[in-house]
Amino acid sequence: MRETHKSAVIGAAPEGARDTRAAASAVRQMFTAIAPRYDLLNHLLSFNVDHLWWRRTARSFREILWRPNSRVVDLCCGTGDMTFALRRQAGRTSPQLLGADFSHAMLQRARAKSATRSEENGTSLLGVAGWVEADALSLPFPNGYFDLVTSAFGFRNLADYDAGLREIVRVLGPGGECGILDFSEPKGLMGSAYRLYFKHVLPRVGTMISGVRGPYAYLPASVERFPSPDEMLSRMRSAGFREATWTPYTFGIAGLYRGKK
Repeated sequence: MRETHKSAVIGAAPEGARDTRAAASAVRQMFTAIAPRYDLLNHLLSFNVDHLWWRRTARSFREILWRPNSRVVDLCCGTGDMTFALRRQAGRTSPQLLGADFSHAMLQRARAKSATRSEENGTSLLGVAGWVEADALSLPFPNGYFDLVTSAFGFRNLADYDAGLREIVRVLGPGGECGILDFSEPKGLMGSAYRLYFKHVLPRVGTMISGVRGPYAYLPASVERFPSPDEMLSRMRSAGFREATWTPYTFGIAGLYRGKK
């Protein structure tokens, strides 16, 4: 019964949002509200495991990142942590790497982090070509432009998952790859402990530190609403990916969806 419900889900649905436009607006407002404490809370509430997930995801695409002149965009990039992980994995090569998000407040922080890290490392923006304010459902890029599209913990917040997948397919060139890192719901004892933490502890701590209740009540609901791995893989294939896989991270708390156009 639960899988049937999930398969009918269009996308994220914050409380009070009655259509996709209202859902997108509510998500933007939530992330604008928590932007000042976003990084601190991410690391604190994940016990810093999020760093491992970003690095592991970036390593999964090193063949593309090490390719000279490859084009890469990190969608729903937030404050840029996944974007920076991709740049570090690229090493001495110079892919055209962009970070894109529809929250102006989040991109401001990504740019500030870029400037700080540039001063520390003596490199220009750590090799990030730029930050683009853009909606992942309507990207300002031509067809077939990118070799790699990633998204870390942002795809789940799109108002229309299938439309988001189709847009990723549109901007990928033939043979281009996609990597979507997001939360899942582990099973067994780990799943029970995870749900207790995620539904009761995390919202309270997040609200206390950020001073904003809505986003941290929304987070566990959004994970529960998100399609199961099997359903997500089916949606990816329907969107136009000829290969689609899911690799669980940390007992299935998170996982990487990979697709090839």
